[in-house]
Amino acid sequence: MLDFAIFAVTFLLALVGAVLYLYPASRQAAGIPGITPTEEKDGNLPDIVNSGSLHEFLVNLHERYGPVVSFWFGRRLVVSLGSVDVLKQHINPNKTSDPFETMLKSLLRYQSESGNVSENLMRKKLYENGVTNSLRSNFALLLKLSEELLDKWLSYPESQHVPLCQHMLGFAMKSVTQMVMGSTFEDEQEVIRFQKNHGTVWSEIGKGFLDGSLDKSTTRKKQYEDDPRRQYDIFSGQLHNNCKMYCRQVLCETVRTATLTPVSARLQDIEGKIDKFIIPRETLVLYALGVVLQDPSTWPSPYKFDPERFDDESVMKTFSLLGFSGTQECPELRFAYMVTTVLLSVLVRRLHLLSVEGQVIETKYELVTSSKEEAWITVSKRY
Repeated sequence: MLDFAIFAVTFLLALVGAVLYLYPASRQAAGIPGITPTEEKDGNLPDIVNSGSLHEFLVNLHERYGPVVSFWFGRRLVVSLGSVDVLKQHINPNKTSDPFETMLKSLLRYQSESGNVSENLMRKKLYENGVTNSLRSNFALLLKLSEELLDKWLSYPESQHVPLCQHMLGFAMKSVTQMVMGSTFEDEQEVIRFQKNHGTVWSEIGKGFLDGSLDKSTTRKKQYEDDPRRQYDIFSGQLHNNCKMYCRQVLCETVRTATLTPVSARLQDIEGKIDKFIIPRETLVLYALGVVLQDPSTWPSPYKFDPERFDDESVMKTFSLLGFSGTQECPELRFAYMVTTVLLSVLVRRLHLLSVEGQVIETKYELVTSSKEEAWITVSKRY
């Protein structure tokens, strides 16, 4: 009887231990505030789906638990940072992998090619120099494409509703493909085909991977893997920005209020520490930029569009810390700033641009934020 009791207790303890190990809801998230998994296999993925997006999920999570929170992506612990103060603590002393590149290459199933810090800096410098030279040699092309769009809009009657998102995406595709990949994309059909593939791939990156739905659909997965993903490598290097200060402030405030990039990611290469919390090695650390960019303690009246706020040098430093300006700015964003500046200078000089009244623009938060529906404008001549 005693032997059986000892066996039963030992078996029970072993069973409990196995459950604690195998079932993530029972694991401790290094003492970091947050939520336990709702499902054994998917972790908190159902909560993310029910929230509408990863960004909206993180907004709610940080409102409940504060600037440092944890949740489970499948069986993997994820830590999210949602204030400038904790981001400052994490960026400098912690050894981590590149933010967006880490998550994107993982989602795209790229093989890891991580090198040391000097190699990464050298690669970034090569990207920047290469695309800077490319942009300089193709600046006349950028002006030509901008003026083509201007001529098209000038031909419209003032009462015509113009689909802004459609035209801007078309311009972006045409300018990037022709400036970076050459004369092949002078053919309108090639641009349309590329745009179609771009839409498929980006939709799956932004939604299919983050909610786990892609792996559950063989058809969607095959369509994604058959598309020319490697074309995205071309976009890695971009340019030096020489736009006027106020125009740059307007663009910075647009990026901030629109929450253009709601989430960035780093992989914790070594054990790290934020405040009193220990972040285990190989933890995926999210920078909840969408939360930080709307934090009233950092941005007074955060929902007010106020480009003048960037007159303050400390505000610009904060924006730089988040990767949207200065030395931390990604090459792709520098390219976008320049192209947008040129296009606006061409359009606004000749046209009044007005939003069609009565529109309610709803936002779709994926890896990059966009509108759920088309945004309509009217255009009229200034002279």
